[in-house]
Parts: sequence; C-alpha cells; structure tokens
Amino acid sequence: MSDLFWLTDAQMARLEPFFPKSHSKPRVDDRRVLSGIIFINRNGLRWLGAPAAYGPHETLYNRKPRQEDE
Repeated sequence: MSDLFWLTDAQMARLEPFFPKSHSKPRVDDRRVLSGIIFINRNGLRWLGAPAAYGPHETLYNRKPRQEDE
C-alpha cells in the first residue's frame, strides 16, 4: 500500500524529546507506531483495521494517547 502515512525525519526529531527513555527492553519503532496511530485516526478505522506495516494493532492501541493525556 503506497497510501500509508509515515512521519518525516523532521517531525520525528521534534517529537523525540517527548518519548520516554528505554530502561530494560528496547522500545518498538516509535515512527512506525505513531504513524500507525495517525493513519487510524485520519481514516476513521478501527484498531483491527490497521495495516500490517504499522505492526500489531494491540501495540497501536496501547500506545495511543489516553483521554487524560490529551
């Protein structure tokens, strides 16, 4: 699918300071997860409808901002 959304290097550089630091196990690819969350929101899809290129839909759902975080 060429119509997938991916954050640019410049956008990731601006967001990088807000990511938590990894302590024990390595973090999943933040660009992939954030791009997937944005794709889902922009297209009005359910989490199960996330393209496989963004990884497991459970990961996208678990990393989305919570209501109190917005």
